[in-house]
Parts: sequence; C-alpha cells; structure tokens
Amino acid sequence: MRIGLIPGSFDPFHNGHLEVVERAALIFDEVVVAAIRNPQKSEPLFTLEERHEMIAASCAHIPGVRIVAISTLLVNVARDVNATAIVKGLRAVSDFENELQMAQMNRSLSGVETLFIPSSSDHSFIASRLLREVARYGGDVSAFVPPAVRDRLAAKFPGGDHE
Repeated sequence: MRIGLIPGSFDPFHNGHLEVVERAALIFDEVVVAAIRNPQKSEPLFTLEERHEMIAASCAHIPGVRIVAISTLLVNVARDVNATAIVKGLRAVSDFENELQMAQMNRSLSGVETLFIPSSSDHSFIASRLLREVARYGGDVSAFVPPAVRDRLAAKFPGGDHE
C-alpha cells in the first residue's frame, strides 16, 4: 500500500492545503495528514485538536484520508504510519530552498523520499499567517478556506465579514 504523509502546522488549514491533499489522494492509496505542533512558529491560533477537527471536516469528501496530530520528529511519524513518501506543497521558489533541505535531512534520517506538489496559481499566495491576520481584523477569508475553517475563524474573531 502506498501511503503519503502530508505534514504541516495547518493553523489554519486552507484551500492550498486542501489542494495538496486532493492531488496526493490521486497518487497514494492512503493519505495521512499530520498536524504538527511547530515550536519554531508563534503561538498557534488553534489547538492541535481543533486543527484535527477542521482538517477532518475539510477532507471528508476525499477517500483514504486519515488525520493525526503529532509533536515529534516527522521521520518517526513516517515510520509509524509506514509512509511511502512525505508530500509537501510548494507555493513559490522561496518555499523550495527550505523544503529541499528538510527533504534531504528526512531522507538521510529515515530513507523516506519527499514528493513536492506545486500549488496551482489560484492558491499560490495563500498562507496561514496571512489568513490569521485578515480574519483577526475582520476581513473575509471565505474564498481561501473550507467552510469548516471559515466557521472556526468566525468564532475566534466575531464581528468580521466571514461570508
């Protein structure tokens, strides 16, 4: 069985992330989406449990998707889920430098390859940190996130124009 592992902080999960999951589901028998607590990033807006719930609701239409929450080395998770490959979305060339370095480290540590999926131009500018900022100041993010995420953002930042 071919298993693709898609890691990320997903804070929040957005349409660019969803695109990567949908496209990976065409390649792999199972896709494991791993919401990671990343200590290198600022305090998260959503808990791992909330992110898990939003991802599950957003990916409910995709067969063969499993969601996990982790706070360990990615290569440990790859081993635990028997991942064939780690799958990463790329928005721009600037993403590639950092992702390439991580891919090489992960392969060196575990032997697991990384597959890069470039996002479509429709999603290449979407970033979770931008969505958090727009939502915090009452902007409408509904075109950039699945409905379950839009609703959670509206609950976090009431009074904005979320629809």
